[in-house]
Amino acid sequence: MERWKVRVAIATGASAGIGYELSKRLVQLGVPTQSLSQELSTSGGKLVAMKCDVRKEEDILSVISAVKSQFGGADICVNNAGLANNAPLLSGTTEKWREMMEVNVLGLCIMTREFIKQLRERNVDDGHVFFINSTVGHHPIASFGASFYSGTKFAVTALTEGLRKELRDIKSNIKITAVSPGIVATEFAPRLMNMANPKEAVSTAYDQFGITVLQPEDIANCVLYALSTPPRMQIHDILVRLTQQA
Repeated sequence: MERWKVRVAIATGASAGIGYELSKRLVQLGVPTQSLSQELSTSGGKLVAMKCDVRKEEDILSVISAVKSQFGGADICVNNAGLANNAPLLSGTTEKWREMMEVNVLGLCIMTREFIKQLRERNVDDGHVFFINSTVGHHPIASFGASFYSGTKFAVTALTEGLRKELRDIKSNIKITAVSPGIVATEFAPRLMNMANPKEAVSTAYDQFGITVLQPEDIANCVLYALSTPPRMQIHDILVRLTQQA
């Protein structure tokens, strides 16, 4: 991990949950982090918070421009921002479907394209791109109206392999890693279940499953592990299930 201490990371969706934990860990390691949602206070490296709606291409371009002007560029990009609406295929609204597609797929693609573009402009060939995917991007579910959400995550699975092949074709050593968690103890699932107070309902929601769920630090550890691997080694997709998951 020593080589990353003088590098810069971009992490989207850092206001809570996995993104918050990951940003905190990166800063503690000494990696300057451009967090796009909420400022974190730690005693480690430097964090610069920026507001960015990943549904808006102009916001993403503004962030990339700011990273270049303030730090000279970024070397790690963690596409963590994600959205799940309770919107079944038979009755969901087009608006909710479009919102998930814009956040989970298009925003991820635009951020990745612009991140890699600035790497290549700087002749940096050892950057690392992360997609925070989901187990439902490998095995579809329909519970809680999540069929369309699952479809967007299947798209991320395909994009992970597509990006790997595109980078290979241009003989690039930039790495792509997807991390696909099961249920994590964040507000994500309670929001999907339309609970009135997702933040307060986190423990109640997971008690319903009668299982011990993953913690945000478990996913952050997966990202840090992939970052720690030597240049010859690429961790392509980490599937992280609960021990008790069906």
